[in-house]
Amino acid sequence: MICRRLRTANKRAGTLETSGWDLEVIKLPSWARAVVPKIFYVTEKAWNYYPYTVTEYTCSFLPKFSIHIETKYEDNKGSNDCIFNNELKDLEREVCFIDIACDEVPERYYKESEDPRNFKSEKTGRGLLRDDWRESQQPIMCSYKLVAVKFEVWGLQTRVEQFVHKVVKDILLIGHRQAFAWVDEWYDMTMDEVREYERTTQEATNRKIGIFPPAISITDIALPSCSRSGHSSAPSTPLTTEAPEFLTVPKDRPRKKSAPETLTLPDPALNTQSMFTNNKSSHPKSNTE
Repeated sequence: MICRRLRTANKRAGTLETSGWDLEVIKLPSWARAVVPKIFYVTEKAWNYYPYTVTEYTCSFLPKFSIHIETKYEDNKGSNDCIFNNELKDLEREVCFIDIACDEVPERYYKESEDPRNFKSEKTGRGLLRDDWRESQQPIMCSYKLVAVKFEVWGLQTRVEQFVHKVVKDILLIGHRQAFAWVDEWYDMTMDEVREYERTTQEATNRKIGIFPPAISITDIALPSCSRSGHSSAPSTPLTTEAPEFLTVPKDRPRKKSAPETLTLPDPALNTQSMFTNNKSSHPKSNTE
C-alpha cells in the first residue's frame, strides 16, 4: 500500500467547499483494460465533519481494491507537517504540494476561463494569481489530504496504485481550480441554496448513470456543539450524531487461500453395489431423534 499526502492551497472565499469530484469517464490504459470487466461500478462513502472529512471508494468486481482519503482544512499555506497523526509512519509515503495556479493541467482538461492566472472575481476582487501568490495573497486556506490506495493483486499492485494516485491528484487539482474560478456563482449562496444546488446536481448525475439504492442513510439530526470544532465559516453539514467506526485507514483483512481445497472422491466402481444394497434396505429416519 502506498500513501501520499496531498496539500491543495486555495484562496478562501466564503463558506462553500467543493471536493473536486465529478462524474467523469476515465480512459484506462491498455494494461488495466485487460483485467477489468466492461461494466463495473465504484461505491463512494463520505463522512463530513468539517474541518475533517473521510471518503472511501470501493470497486464492485475487486474487493481487494480501495481508496481511502482523509481531509483536514487549515488557514495556512501548507506549512503544517504534522496535521495527521501518522499511524502510517512506517509505510512508504510521498508528500505532494498541489498549486492551483502554477501546476500544469492535462491539456484536454485545460480551460482558460478556469485558470486562476487569468480569472478575476467580480464579487470578491480575487484572482489573477501570480507565481508568488501563496506569499502575497490573503485570505488563504490549505486542504490537506492523506490518500491511501490499496490494490492487493500480485504483479499489478505497484502499477495500479501509482496510476490511481496520479488520477486522484489530477482530479483534485482541476476541482479546486474550478472552485476558485466559479466563486462568483456560489459566493452569495445561503446554505438552503447550497442544499438545493446539491439536490439538482444529484438529479442530473442520476439521469446520466441511473439511480442506485443508497449505500448509507443520511439523517437530519444536528451534531452536538461540542463535537463541532470547525471554523466560524464552516458550513453546517449534519449527518449523524456518532462518528463512523473507522476514521483511520482500514485494517488489513486476512488473506484468503489462493486455491480451493480439493476432496478425494471414492471410486464409483467399488461402491456402486454396496450403495444399491443399502438404499434398498434402508428406511427414512426422523431428524427429531
